Amino acid sequence: MNDDDPVLDDPVGRSLGGRHAHLARGAGRAAAYDPEVATFCSVSARPGPEDWADLARLLGPGAFADMFSCPADPPTGWEPVFSLAGRQLIRPGGARPDLPGAGPGTGVVELGAESVPEMLDLVARTGPGPFRPRTHELGTYLGVRVGGALVAMAGERLRPPGWTEISAVCTAPEARGRGHAGRLVGALAARIVARGERPFLHVAETNTTAIALYERLGFKTRAQVTFRGFRTP
Repeated sequence: MNDDDPVLDDPVGRSLGGRHAHLARGAGRAAAYDPEVATFCSVSARPGPEDWADLARLLGPGAFADMFSCPADPPTGWEPVFSLAGRQLIRPGGARPDLPGAGPGTGVVELGAESVPEMLDLVARTGPGPFRPRTHELGTYLGVRVGGALVAMAGERLRPPGWTEISAVCTAPEARGRGHAGRLVGALAARIVARGERPFLHVAETNTTAIALYERLGFKTRAQVTFRGFRTP
């Protein structure tokens, strides 16, 4: 598996058609996550009018189509909702990384369905990106608790073949500056590598603090991307 693995060019579509097929809904060559899980949608690599029509039929009229980093432009009549410059980062292949947070006694705990209300509250306070009531079903989510309260978390999201994305990295304002994000990303990356996969992640270009953290943890930029969303006709 090399750094130019083409599955990373369509991480949503390759996840929906593979390890997340049980969380997907589809119409023709269009697919989307269950709306309780994630907002992301996918069309074919070179979509034609029929593919966009399939996606519009799948989502319904006036619905939000979160195309993630898909570079294809929808037909006339699809209303742009947002466009955000970002980047995709990966950890280079090779030896198993020595990452913070991977060992016992680090305060990192696994989060399950019982933690969803707290996870949703933390996301609402910190805004790391889309997070729904069933987003935790995409993979493992880890957190840090202080005095029983959830103050930081991160988890696994997109899962194209051979890779797992680390996402929802967030820390409550009162708990920042204590290394929680680094420990969580490190713990997740170590788990991903241990099962023979490679970690990757996405970040907004304006989030320079997060980019600096990920680079300190050994991630490097693979590609510049643009996150886009539209409203169906």
